[in-house]
Amino acid sequence: MKKIRIGQAGLGRLGKTHAANLAFRVPGAELCAVCSPVAAEIEFAVNELGVEKSYTDFAQMCADPELDAIVIVTPSTEHPEHIRMAMEAGKHVFCEKPLAVTVEECRQVERIVEANPHLVFMLGFMRRYDPSYAYAKRKIEEGAIGTPYLVKAVGVDPDCDAESLLDSGFVPRSGGLFIDMASHDIDLMRWFIGSEVTSVAALGTVVKHMRFAEQGDVETAIAQFTFENGSLGQLHIGRASVSGYDVETEIIGTEGSLRVSPIPAKNRTTILNSAGAVDEWVRNFPERFGQAYIDEMIEFIDCINTGRAPGVNVYDGTNASIVAFAGTRALKTGEIVKIDY
Repeated sequence: MKKIRIGQAGLGRLGKTHAANLAFRVPGAELCAVCSPVAAEIEFAVNELGVEKSYTDFAQMCADPELDAIVIVTPSTEHPEHIRMAMEAGKHVFCEKPLAVTVEECRQVERIVEANPHLVFMLGFMRRYDPSYAYAKRKIEEGAIGTPYLVKAVGVDPDCDAESLLDSGFVPRSGGLFIDMASHDIDLMRWFIGSEVTSVAALGTVVKHMRFAEQGDVETAIAQFTFENGSLGQLHIGRASVSGYDVETEIIGTEGSLRVSPIPAKNRTTILNSAGAVDEWVRNFPERFGQAYIDEMIEFIDCINTGRAPGVNVYDGTNASIVAFAGTRALKTGEIVKIDY
């Protein structure tokens, strides 16, 4: 198998996870270069990961003739332009979600990908590569629960991170709770149901960290989705889980149901103390989906080497974003929002 030489842009929390995986844990990948405007992030890549080349200018990294592919873990607003620059430079592209922060930008990215069919483009919906979710998908395809008709999902970040999130100034720039947090669950619902969302209704509130309201957002939201084939989806997202990172999914079918992570346990150890029997929860998404982040990059490398299309494409990114934007409108207006693709 040919070694795929990769340059990565963005070395924040998730960027560091991807970079370490590419450097040490993804067969067939070689992390050759990084790009960041932050000196400490460059130092991390050079000193901790042994990366030889570093850039502060994304265009210069894309122009490096020794690189085969670019991994984009930059701020969401930069994704469309970075995808364009990388693909026009002849590089395969892996980009973290979301695809873009407007529907029109999503369409622009679609046109860029369509203009370069010889290059692999993959979007980072890593939950499809999580062993538990991938197993649930296989069981659905095998008919284990009959025809799926309802997906119920929960995705709530740990409460202990809420104040730092508010202090960072991220909330006003995030696009709102649905755009920031719902896309993974929306993509899973589309994947499990095998149909597109046609309408969404949503409600939201702030009950604990009132600064979310001051910064123009909600702390917790619920939504109901209707699918083209008549199936339904229910979603609870938020930023205040006191137990840890709470990610749960239930798929209900005509002949049974599947549950993924009803308790997102850190491991199989139970602590017995004065509080009783305690099962610790995972702390955050890099911990919960550690293997999924590795497996999605293995998929990306294999697609480049074999010339096949990845399981997650640009249209998945667009459609999940369209539903998330509709959820935001439904939350703000209190109306059921019909979706036009």
